Amino acid sequence: MKTNRIIHGDALKELQKLPEYVAQAIIADPPYFNVLEDEAWDTQWKTAADYLTWCEAWVAESMRVLRDDGLAFIFGQLGKREHTFIHLMSRLTQQHQFHDLIIWDRAVGYDERRDSFTPQYEMVLVMRKGEKVKFNKDAVRIPYDAKTIETYLKDKRYKDMDARRAHLEAGKFATNILRVPSLKGISKEKCGHPSQKPIDLIEKLVACSTDAGDLVIDPFLGSGTTAAAAKNLNRQWIGIEKDAAYIQISEQRLAAQSTLFN
Repeated sequence: MKTNRIIHGDALKELQKLPEYVAQAIIADPPYFNVLEDEAWDTQWKTAADYLTWCEAWVAESMRVLRDDGLAFIFGQLGKREHTFIHLMSRLTQQHQFHDLIIWDRAVGYDERRDSFTPQYEMVLVMRKGEKVKFNKDAVRIPYDAKTIETYLKDKRYKDMDARRAHLEAGKFATNILRVPSLKGISKEKCGHPSQKPIDLIEKLVACSTDAGDLVIDPFLGSGTTAAAAKNLNRQWIGIEKDAAYIQISEQRLAAQSTLFN
């Protein structure tokens, strides 16, 4: 099976063509359903029920191609208007094995609202296929600064200070609340997709769930962030994208990335 490529086509149809048990991780940032109301790809379903049925189908295919020790990460969003993801999580976790729920703290709010709190987070539903999964907590440690390390080393409760220092210098383990600033319009990383995710966020998901050489599949490649993250981390990847304009953006981005590292 050819990897490190973009497939131009519908996510569900193209997933159905892939062999089973090939992906170590699925990273999916699908349409959220009537959140970006100016985008045809986010408003194509007549009802929430239609959208949920579609999601159940492509998720089932994603889980089919996932390895037994793999993880599937599915992005979603909650708000006064954007609440369909609650129903989607309920359905999916009845059909597949729940593993975790990650909160992506965007660091700043968006879409100021008069009668509710300003939204500042999105969610990532994590599902597994088998009882044991590949997961590397060390890959997503958060560094301590030098002053904090020295302060913690003054704690006399620890007998083996060399081991304590090694642990502190490795950094603290990440929680399931990942604080990664969202991309602004002036960001150099921004490349033309209205719901583009920061590469730092996607790299954390890839790093914790895969090893070098493993395959990551993104059914909704968009501007190519998952492919770029996989390349940075020496993973294989396959991206599926329906929109030719976004494929062009992804190809240009990956070409520029290759030039940068050569």
